[in-house]
Amino acid sequence: MEHHHSWVIHVTMLLLTIIFAVVHSGMASLRETGEKIIGERAYRVMFAGISLPLAVSTVVYFINHRYDGIQLWQVQGISGIHELVWLSSFISFFFLYPSTFNLLEVAAVDKPKFHMWETGIMRITRHPQMVGQVIWCLAHTLWIGNSVAVAASVGLIGHHLFGVWNGDRRLESRYGEAFEVLKKRTSVIPFAAVIDGRQKLPKDYYKEFIRLPYLAITALTLGAYFVHPLMQASSYQLPW
Repeated sequence: MEHHHSWVIHVTMLLLTIIFAVVHSGMASLRETGEKIIGERAYRVMFAGISLPLAVSTVVYFINHRYDGIQLWQVQGISGIHELVWLSSFISFFFLYPSTFNLLEVAAVDKPKFHMWETGIMRITRHPQMVGQVIWCLAHTLWIGNSVAVAASVGLIGHHLFGVWNGDRRLESRYGEAFEVLKKRTSVIPFAAVIDGRQKLPKDYYKEFIRLPYLAITALTLGAYFVHPLMQASSYQLPW
């Protein structure tokens, strides 16, 4: 009975991740058509209105069942592991929320705009959300060390790797040569364009990170760490 319950949790975790991925990527692919029908702002609101509940459901289920899987390794007692996981998670948010993050646009207050920037985190990779998600998943899977964490990470990383291909395809179709120029000067693999010389770093490149979005990310990430117990307690109130 317990074995059956364990597999139900794994399958549910994967299904929640897959459903979110299909809806999120599907709506992203239909964005251009949808914006022509109902407008950019309305489509963005609809996108968020559908994606956010699915994302929250997946996160809550993961929090509530993250220790229900088969323990594959246990490293939480090893010196330095907590610090490594914390630092990796902290860094991951600088990729997950890159310098193009604009709260007014996300909230649909301003008209949505596309920014083809090559500064800040974009110098490292043009798909920072994928890199950030991979770092976050690897760090949390290392810390939790069980099969539920592996299942969740496989689903999330797979979704973001597909997003790399799908994102490039959509941008190339929509912006043509302008995106091709950006593509040639940036890389998917972190630091690859810097190492092979396609991306030239200015002497004062560090100043690109001393900006309000990055400072906001720092504050939000530190805040999220300290409210972890509150987040977990809130999730436990939902018997999912």
